Amino acid sequence: MIDTSSARAEILTRIRAAWQRSASDAVPEPVDRLPHRPTEPGELIDLFDERVSDYKATVWRIDAAELGDKIAEALQTHEVSSVVAPAGLGDDWVSAAAAAGIQVRRDDPVLSHAELNTTGAVLTAARVGIAETGTIVLDHDDTQGRRALSLVPDVHICVIREDQVVADVPEAVAALHESAVAGRPMTWISGGSATSDIELSRVEGVHGPRTLHVLLVG
Repeated sequence: MIDTSSARAEILTRIRAAWQRSASDAVPEPVDRLPHRPTEPGELIDLFDERVSDYKATVWRIDAAELGDKIAEALQTHEVSSVVAPAGLGDDWVSAAAAAGIQVRRDDPVLSHAELNTTGAVLTAARVGIAETGTIVLDHDDTQGRRALSLVPDVHICVIREDQVVADVPEAVAALHESAVAGRPMTWISGGSATSDIELSRVEGVHGPRTLHVLLVG
């Protein structure tokens, strides 16, 4: 009959001895971590466009001078009659939408969830875009509004500048350092909201807007 207690003790003794040898033999060496992938700016934007589109989101690449008109056009494309805009967005972003007969609601005073639920779309800026994953990150400053704004309405019109697009997740985390230190909440968006049940039946719009429309400003 095997004495399991002594066998266990012998195994643990060997593990400790091996661990001590490994620790004493280890020579710490600095690791040069370079998360940035060498990518030309044009290729970076093309990749971001491609990956965002892979999530069935709509991407329009536009010039800064046409931003207001394109916001109004995007809202009309999705046939919404109202949009909520964070307090920090300038009137030039929404004036064309208002002129087109779309009701612009400001979240000041704070709108209730019921009011947000009856609003057709939300318009926000963004903090960072990630080319490799097609992800957009909001850190909810006054140009992006509180999290409920980007989660309740069914359509999200998101404006992001080309110079906000980075190559990969490590580079995005570095760019978000100040937001994290400031304790800002963050929302990472990869396409419209979608989930699947156990039979893989796709359901959209459960956890946030089912439609994401990105205006990529050059």
